[in-house]
Amino acid sequence: MEHGKSWYKLDNVAKLFPSSARGGDTRVFRLMCELNEPVDERTLQEALDAVIADFPHLKCVLRKGLFWYYLDYRDIRAIVSNENLNACSALYYGGRKNLLFRVNFFGNRINLEMFHVLADGTGAFIFFKALITKYLSLRHNFLITDAVTETASAYGMGSDAFDRFYEPKKFKRKAKKERIRNAYHIKGTTDDNLLPHLVEGTVSVKSFIDIAHKYNTTVGILATSVYIAAVIDEMTLQEQSRPIVVSVPVNLRNYFKSETARNFFGVIRVTYDARSCDGELSTIIKAVKQSFDFQLSKDRIAQTMNNYSALEHNLAIKMVPLWIKDFSMGRYNRLIARGVTSTMSNLGTVGMPEPASSYIVKFGAFMTAPFEQVSIVSFKDRMVIGEVSSFVNHEVMLHFYRRLTELGLSVEIATNDNDN
Repeated sequence: MEHGKSWYKLDNVAKLFPSSARGGDTRVFRLMCELNEPVDERTLQEALDAVIADFPHLKCVLRKGLFWYYLDYRDIRAIVSNENLNACSALYYGGRKNLLFRVNFFGNRINLEMFHVLADGTGAFIFFKALITKYLSLRHNFLITDAVTETASAYGMGSDAFDRFYEPKKFKRKAKKERIRNAYHIKGTTDDNLLPHLVEGTVSVKSFIDIAHKYNTTVGILATSVYIAAVIDEMTLQEQSRPIVVSVPVNLRNYFKSETARNFFGVIRVTYDARSCDGELSTIIKAVKQSFDFQLSKDRIAQTMNNYSALEHNLAIKMVPLWIKDFSMGRYNRLIARGVTSTMSNLGTVGMPEPASSYIVKFGAFMTAPFEQVSIVSFKDRMVIGEVSSFVNHEVMLHFYRRLTELGLSVEIATNDNDN
């Protein structure tokens, strides 16, 4: 967003979130940084005050227009707080003019929580890394040089990459409307208040990569395959007639050169028939790899992005009043949820400059969804595999961690269950 601009439209993906934020699915995600020392509140506030100036698109409230939601810039100071809310608590309330992110801390941990209309996980990490670097530089009196700070402009970070890369000529209508088949849904005891329950497993990055290499595959494919195996562990024979469908967000910045700190991701779906599994992980890995390879070709990614954007640029859809869009998108989201078992999001490796890096133990991410959502973040030799759901039990994740242990990994497990 340009300095001086008072409002701007939501990006293409963000338009879906206000109408789908209900109950335990607050559409709020959490990024976490664990330090090797307790957090100082005063220094963290000073760092936030300094860094937020470079991210004006975050200082907005969500407003309703006649046809679309939009973000309205407000000069509201973001206040750091000791963690006193349940993790991933709602940030958007219709009619309230409040900021759509919060920064809090507890012990050695700093948390950034954000409503998904502002950014995706990758975009939010741009801000979060800047905040952590600034905090540590103030706390330990070291200099931040140009070489260790983000080089993107405020305009570039606030830009709508979907709009920038949209090519109408590449939009292709589907010849036949696909019927969404009901996927297998994970069962469990739901929290009475639909509060998010977080599970955090930490493993060695090097050991995980070594196992991936042993199977001649990648971290993302291995994690998705082990998760599918964990879901099968929980299914009855009768339930195996329904497909396991894992939704995998794809960072479009890897395919289109963009510095945006807003949403810029697509989604692929990995579908697996549990009845075809012979009990070998390698069998699942082969099927998952084929699905990744087919859906992640550059042409298919470009087509998918253009199909997303084409809906926004459709004049007929543009002229539909917002209340009708809300109703329609709410139904659409519920329909899509029927065809998904869970989500597996690999946010990759977080790089931090020295000497800031020496004070950091690990990073993590936790994202709410209508179903289980698993997020992976790596830093140095610590990979955090975090899951969020409204379930008070975590059977599938326990199967997942057990399978990692059987592969030779040592897993440290933590949860916020006692907090709720």
